[in-house]
Amino acid sequence: MSRLHSRKENPVVKTLIYIVLIFLTILSLFPFVIMVVNSTRNTPEIQTHAVSLIPSKYLLQNWAVFGGKTFNPGRGFMNSFIISAGATICTVYFSTLTAYALVAYRWKMRDAFLTLILCVMMIPPTVTSIGTYQFMYKIGMTNNLLALIIPAIAAPSSVFFMRQFMLASLPLELLDSARIDGSKEFRTFNQIAMPIMKPAMATQAIFCFVNSWNQLFLPSILLTRNELYTMPIMVSQLKGDIYKVEYGAVYLGLTLTVLPLFIIYFALSKYIIAGVALGGVKG
Repeated sequence: MSRLHSRKENPVVKTLIYIVLIFLTILSLFPFVIMVVNSTRNTPEIQTHAVSLIPSKYLLQNWAVFGGKTFNPGRGFMNSFIISAGATICTVYFSTLTAYALVAYRWKMRDAFLTLILCVMMIPPTVTSIGTYQFMYKIGMTNNLLALIIPAIAAPSSVFFMRQFMLASLPLELLDSARIDGSKEFRTFNQIAMPIMKPAMATQAIFCFVNSWNQLFLPSILLTRNELYTMPIMVSQLKGDIYKVEYGAVYLGLTLTVLPLFIIYFALSKYIIAGVALGGVKG
């Protein structure tokens, strides 16, 4: 009887779970829907009814306002993509390489080096921003996109994440077998270790791309020329006029800023799911 009773309850429990999940999905997507809809409305409509699910007819007008500033939105989009893609590649590759050195080799200062990485993780990035600007200014790297790409090589939190994933997923016997077969160290890393690390690398790629794309403070002090502005800088300047703010153009800029993040997430999400499934099987 108890088994029959539990079987009767299963569809109800499953239905409740689906209802909760659908509600949470709608709750998560609602701000983005409002943002996209508001990008098609003008300022009076937004000020009168801030929340609306019905698109309006002012999308081209908002684009004209957004594109009529002293900066070029297309150029800003490209600048943001170059910085974010370059920083993501540097962070993911070199963090994985550093984690590989901490896991695959035994050397005297390995634990001390890991401790140093953990200590650097505790320092907020805003504390080092002024020093970063002074250093870039002295070496003539201001108004250069590389000033926001090259420092991404040093990412202690990504190194720690990769190391923890590598400890559980990378079989050291496989590396020893590759060395016995004559494989060089970089070839072993690139062709054996990196494919195993794909789920962790995809996860860090999403985090790094989002963080780099949304960065405002450091690009705003390092990039002062209009042709080098990123999308967050351009959106922030749309609210610079205290007498009249075109909220429709602001929402349009935010929509354009968020769109690549969705594309990157959906492109890499399958690797994250694969990593979770792999962890579940190993557990």
